[in-house]
Amino acid sequence: MPEVTTHTRTVSLDGAMLDLSWAASTDTGRRREVNQDAVLAEYPLFVVADGMGGHLGGEIASASTVDRLRAVVDNQSVSTKNIEKALSRAVKDIVAHPETTDEGTGTTLTGLYLETHTEEPHWVTLNIGDSRVYLLRDGEIVQVTTDHSVVQELIAAGRLSPEEAENHPYGNVITRAVGPSDSVKPDYLRLDVLDGDRFVICSDGLTKELTDFGIRHFLDNNADPAAAVEAMMAAALENGGRDNITIVVLDVARRSS
Repeated sequence: MPEVTTHTRTVSLDGAMLDLSWAASTDTGRRREVNQDAVLAEYPLFVVADGMGGHLGGEIASASTVDRLRAVVDNQSVSTKNIEKALSRAVKDIVAHPETTDEGTGTTLTGLYLETHTEEPHWVTLNIGDSRVYLLRDGEIVQVTTDHSVVQELIAAGRLSPEEAENHPYGNVITRAVGPSDSVKPDYLRLDVLDGDRFVICSDGLTKELTDFGIRHFLDNNADPAAAVEAMMAAALENGGRDNITIVVLDVARRSS
C-alpha cells in the first residue's frame, strides 16, 4: 500500500480562519485486477468516482470524470454550474472513447467542495450513485449522501430493512451514474462550516467491508487524516477487499482571525 500524506490549507474567511487537512488513497483491493476508482482531493473540491463497465470502460469513465473536474479546480471556478458542465464533457469523452463500448459504462461521483463566494461560507455535497460522504460531528457519524441504488429505493419504500440490504443480490445495482444514458445533475446538499467536523468520502469498496461504526472507530483512534485513511484501508483489505477501495478523510478546524 503506497504511503499516504496529509495535506493542509488555510483559508481566510470573513472574520475567521479555516484550517483544512486531508488525505486520500485508492487501492485495487484483493479480488479485482483493475482499479476502476479515481479520486480528486485538491482544494476546494474533494471527490471519489467509482467506474463500472466491461473491459476498461469503468476505468476510463471515472478517470475522464475526475480529469474534467480537475480542470474546473485548476480554473478556480468550482460551482454547481461548472461541475455539471464538466460532467457533460466527461460523458462526451466516455462516448467517444473506443474502449467504452459496454452499454453499462459509467461512474459514480460523490464528494464536496467549499463554497466561499457567498455571505456565509458552506460545504456543498454532490452525489450521483452509491459512493458516499460521511460526516463525523459532535461524536455522531452520519451518512450525508443518499445512495442512488435499487436497494436504497427498497429501503425507502419500506420493503427492505438496512440489515437485509447488506446481503441483497441487487446490492451493486445503482440507479444513476455519470454515463451515456443518465442525467449528469448530481444531488446537492449544503452544510455549515463548523469547527471539528471530519468528512469521509469513499467508494462502496470501503462500505462493503466496514460499517458506519467501524468508520467512526478508525476516525476516533486516528487524529491525523493520513493515519485514519491508512487504518481504514488496512481494515477493509483485511476484511476481504472485495472491490476497489478509495478513501478521503477531510478535517475542518475553524478559528477566529
